[in-house]
Amino acid sequence: MSIISNLSQDLPFWVALSTFDKFGAKRFDLLDKYFPSMELAFNASVNELIEAGISKKIVEEFIEHRKKIAPEEEMDKLQKESIKVITIKNDKYPKLLKEIYDPPSLLYYKGNWPDNTNFCLAVVGSRKYTSYGQQAVEHLTSRLAQANLIIVSGLALGIDALAHVACVKAGGTTIAVLGSGLDKNNIYPASNRYVAEQILDNNGLIITEYPISTPPLHYHFPQRNRIISGLSLGTLVIEASIKSGASITAKLALEQGREVFAVPGNIFSSNSEGTNKLIREGAQPAVSAEVILEALSLENINNFVEAQKLVPQTPEEEKILTSLSRESIHVNQLARQTKLDTGTINATLLTMELKGYVRNLGGSNYVLA
Repeated sequence: MSIISNLSQDLPFWVALSTFDKFGAKRFDLLDKYFPSMELAFNASVNELIEAGISKKIVEEFIEHRKKIAPEEEMDKLQKESIKVITIKNDKYPKLLKEIYDPPSLLYYKGNWPDNTNFCLAVVGSRKYTSYGQQAVEHLTSRLAQANLIIVSGLALGIDALAHVACVKAGGTTIAVLGSGLDKNNIYPASNRYVAEQILDNNGLIITEYPISTPPLHYHFPQRNRIISGLSLGTLVIEASIKSGASITAKLALEQGREVFAVPGNIFSSNSEGTNKLIREGAQPAVSAEVILEALSLENINNFVEAQKLVPQTPEEEKILTSLSRESIHVNQLARQTKLDTGTINATLLTMELKGYVRNLGGSNYVLA
């Protein structure tokens, strides 16, 4: 049986375990390391769960919770709401998000999963924005979206919603990260449900780590913010007070080793206190989209994105493209990975080089062009 089919069969148990709100990223990791499958974890005895590293008190609470949960019924609920789910084991799981300290074990989503989540930028800011903030978010977001950056935000009132809408209007891709379940009744705030519909109608994505029917509790939002920043190469703060959620997201981005950008603001405006403070502390002043792209070394992002869309014209090209990246790989390693003989590899690589698909670095080492 393939790894993919094993993961698919195990998925209902990942979902069932996630309905117990005390199984967060860290405890999921303990279960994953101890049990060969989440089915075994879900059906484990008290002693087995304790041996896995879960405290006795939490185990006892879970055993009571488990009596009320049927894995297949949880999957049926998701299907009725057109909600899909991937786990951290899935190849589609965002690479950047997997690198943070506590990546979510599951991501529930609605919409179209982008082909490439390596080029995301978080855009966040105040719920109560000024006309200057509105002008800044619309101007910067539209240009960044046109440059093929995926815009990530939190669907909150104010700057977040403006960023999503500006991205959609520019024909870009946007991802909204929620602090609640994705069922319609729990999309928060209710006044932005129309924004959520716009995102979905325009090939965007809405994601959360919280299972269906989870209400938008206040303490979910700081947790949600780590996903916004974790998905992204950098975080752009448009307007923010010093203790705002946007400032928290910027702090998380720094802790995750990501870039932080802030729009300089009016020194007399409380909405600019947070952004101006970020700049004093080392954030890059976001005076244009070009400054952000340059800081992220993404001046040629359109070329990168087009390279990801290369259409192989033969089975051999398809196998080779699957194994190539922007990191060099030797012909011998390509042969091992693709199961093609060296003669076929060399002939195909020559053809692909003439098409501009690959680049020869010398010494039989190749990268995507």
